Amino acid sequence: MGAGGDNRGTGGVHNRSRRGGNVFAGSHLLAIDDKGRVAVPARFRQQLSDDRGQLVYITRSYQPCLEVYPAPVFKEIADQIQADPDRRRADLLKQVFIGNAVETEIDKQGRVLLPQLLRKFARLNGSAMMVGQINRFDIWSEEQWNEKFGDGAGATEDLAAAFAALKR
Repeated sequence: MGAGGDNRGTGGVHNRSRRGGNVFAGSHLLAIDDKGRVAVPARFRQQLSDDRGQLVYITRSYQPCLEVYPAPVFKEIADQIQADPDRRRADLLKQVFIGNAVETEIDKQGRVLLPQLLRKFARLNGSAMMVGQINRFDIWSEEQWNEKFGDGAGATEDLAAAFAALKR
């Protein structure tokens, strides 16, 4: 598999969110190169340039993956954390979510550098799944993704409950 990935995945559905911005949707299996860079799929890059620019923030999640936010979305979340009246919760989020965040730009080849500390946290090496999450995209190690969601086992009950709660 080349540095740009193999284009396997569900594509990137190009929808508009309620706030008017594009929705990051779809899954992409991608390669991580020797320098820790991953190619952002063209659909995601286009959505960034359409609505938000090429500046992104990469941070850790509460799950074993990384979360990638367009700069304006990350700023909104940072403002919410700062305004949280629960000091203990706000401090925890500042220490973990904000404290591990790295501001970076997508390069001219469409790649983003995943910092070593964050790659280690998410166990990223070799290949990764980039998964659209409406206002962000997540990066999972292929192994972690397949273990949690690959065959549907393990998440089936939770997934059924989540779908049942949707108004569709």
